[in-house]
Amino acid sequence: QVQLVESGGGLVQAGGSLRLSCAASGRTFSSYAMGWFRQAPGKEREFVAAIARSETYTRYADSVQGRFIISRDNTKNTVYLQMNSLNPEDTAVYYCAANIVISLRARDYDYWGQGTQVTVSS
Repeated sequence: QVQLVESGGGLVQAGGSLRLSCAASGRTFSSYAMGWFRQAPGKEREFVAAIARSETYTRYADSVQGRFIISRDNTKNTVYLQMNSLNPEDTAVYYCAANIVISLRARDYDYWGQGTQVTVSS
């Protein structure tokens, strides 16, 4: 059982930065791989980044490689997504998700947060 709550979204100008947080419930947080996904209006939910239970293995979508950094703090049951050099194409609702095994597929994740809106103005 995992409950996830995202925060940190907002409005930012192109070129700016935001840090998203995802607070998870449960003592077994460290047992889960975590992912970030995003969904823009009229678009399918797409993979953004993921981090394995080991914390040393991370994956990024090509569209955010070099700009976004995923990290986790198991002592705080929190996953972060540092987003730099934002552009309008990054505008979307961002969701965090938890799964036993790391995956790039949204359908593989068992637990989801409610999402947080990120809007990047040009």
